[in-house]
Amino acid sequence: MNKNIVLIGFMGSGKSVIARELGKRLKVQVVATDDLVEAREGQAIHEIFRSKGEAYFRDLESAIIKEVSLQRGIVIDCGGGVVLYKENLPALKRNGIVFYLEATPEVIYQRIKHETHRPLLKTPDPLGCIKELYQQRLPLYGQADHTIDANDASIEGPIVEILKKV
Repeated sequence: MNKNIVLIGFMGSGKSVIARELGKRLKVQVVATDDLVEAREGQAIHEIFRSKGEAYFRDLESAIIKEVSLQRGIVIDCGGGVVLYKENLPALKRNGIVFYLEATPEVIYQRIKHETHRPLLKTPDPLGCIKELYQQRLPLYGQADHTIDANDASIEGPIVEILKKV
């Protein structure tokens, strides 16, 4: 595999689970940008948001994207907001094929409603927040090379679609 497989999409769209499975099937390294941010800072993302703010987190995320996008033949599992900095997608596309895992706000909410580590969902109306952020990010996600339907509970469909395209 000469190109990277890059997964983008809203939190809860299945990026991490699908990335791990793709890595197993293709026998390649999986790099999760959120994990790299946490390792570099020695803090969980929600703690970084709380103590240093979202802008600090996004700057760090962008620096990590620049680094990992230079590699080849890996699966990159990106954080949901990676598209917010305009330099990230071009960097990821340089050596990669970008797949947007699309799931509706309602499906996303059902998947993540019991998770406590999502900093952007600490609000009285998490579904409303998801819908608002989703609408803001949709045009950015739409810049991916391919859109994959990730609404189904099974990861097999998206994995087969991605493998067909690479």
